[in-house]
Amino acid sequence: MLANFKRILNFALTDFFRHKGMSVAAIFVLTITILLVTSLFMLRGASNYLIETVRNKIDITAYFKEDAQEQEILNVKEELLKEIPSIKNVQYVSKENALADFNEKHQDDSVIADALVEVGGNPFLPSLNITTNGQPAEYETIANILQRDQFSGLIEKVDFSEKKDTIEKVFSITRSINQFGIIVGAILFLVALMVVFNTIKLIIENSKEEINTMRIVGASSWFIKAPFIAQGGLFGLIAFILSFIATFILIVFASPGVLMVMPGFNLLSYLMSNLPMLIAAQIFLGVGLGVVASFIVVRKYLAN
Repeated sequence: MLANFKRILNFALTDFFRHKGMSVAAIFVLTITILLVTSLFMLRGASNYLIETVRNKIDITAYFKEDAQEQEILNVKEELLKEIPSIKNVQYVSKENALADFNEKHQDDSVIADALVEVGGNPFLPSLNITTNGQPAEYETIANILQRDQFSGLIEKVDFSEKKDTIEKVFSITRSINQFGIIVGAILFLVALMVVFNTIKLIIENSKEEINTMRIVGASSWFIKAPFIAQGGLFGLIAFILSFIATFILIVFASPGVLMVMPGFNLLSYLMSNLPMLIAAQIFLGVGLGVVASFIVVRKYLAN
């Protein structure tokens, strides 16, 4: 068994170096494919970070009537958390805190400060700011709960209708990014598959004399096919090594620039935290593509 394995590997290496041009072309295409898919993976990490940042800033606010008591507002908060477990956060903001936050944000704007003095007193209402991990429909469910008759004597208004379009757009962008990644990844996979397929096909056609010789001496069908399948795996393995090295170098250089554009998102840290998954994906993509394409072509062209 070991002797057969060595012979198969020897035949694969011999053909690999005999057809250097085609081998290099196949490795090049596989490497580019792996790098492009890897870039999609990294891009998805960055986009998920941005989307999550935006999501965390999306909320709906329930404004309570001026005479609403704090305990009554906190009871509404407890009711929301009980009915909708996916709520991420419910923050109670008193009239005093709302005024303090407003003054802090606009402390350098004299026009707004003068206008507030002109109004007199505290024009702000106590409120609950609500964020959720769910879909836009969950924000609508929250709004519907807050608009029930049991809360009508407490709540002045809920601003869901004003923010509905923004919430739906954020979630729509999330879906579009995920769909784009899947489609592009599938296209790249098919392109690489066809290139390796045609490369192995050409190698087989150029090796017809050797194949006929092996058949004459009684070599089994499996023994004839195995070197070509091994060669496809070798293409993928080399492509993986090249891709991994290139990925690491590119991310080390790109990480500081990305951090400047997106503070809080460290590309290198993201790579390291997902390193096992990335290595497995690159090996599967490279070696898997090479082996699958080779298996298909040898089965078709070397069938007994």
